[in-house]
Amino acid sequence: MGLYIIAGILLLPLIEIAVFIWVGGLIGVVPTILLTVVTALAGTLMLRQQGLSLLMRMQKELDAGRAPGNEVMQGAMIVLASILLLIPGFVTDAIGLLLFVPPFREALARFIISRSDVVIVEDGMGRRRADGSVVDLDADDWSEKKDNPSGSGQPRISPWQDGSNGQGS
Repeated sequence: MGLYIIAGILLLPLIEIAVFIWVGGLIGVVPTILLTVVTALAGTLMLRQQGLSLLMRMQKELDAGRAPGNEVMQGAMIVLASILLLIPGFVTDAIGLLLFVPPFREALARFIISRSDVVIVEDGMGRRRADGSVVDLDADDWSEKKDNPSGSGQPRISPWQDGSNGQGS
């Protein structure tokens, strides 16, 4: 997965440059620059309009006593869409505009959630799928020891550390 992210980071600017050159050749330099500025402004306006609508839906879910999980995912995608529209480039603009389309955004959210391991915490009780292993502790279920069991007053060293700070013996 990390390799795909690195490849995307390296390829995206090259693809954007190629598309800029192609669009600039079709419509000219000034219209290309103006189109880029217009998409950035459109992203700002859409974030404002859809962001406020999303905040109102989140508030309704909270008032009804439900966790606004879907709304949080939608909000993250709206923020990502706005960032993509603010980045100069036609490919990022196309992806950003797609993220502003609610059916596409909901389908993408379902896809991401279906491939995620989600822990839902309600009433202080953590629940996970049967095959998972979550340890959910309350404040009175754990304690912190301040000094070494030998009574030296020195802080405890992790059992995974040998005390040499990464420098061999």
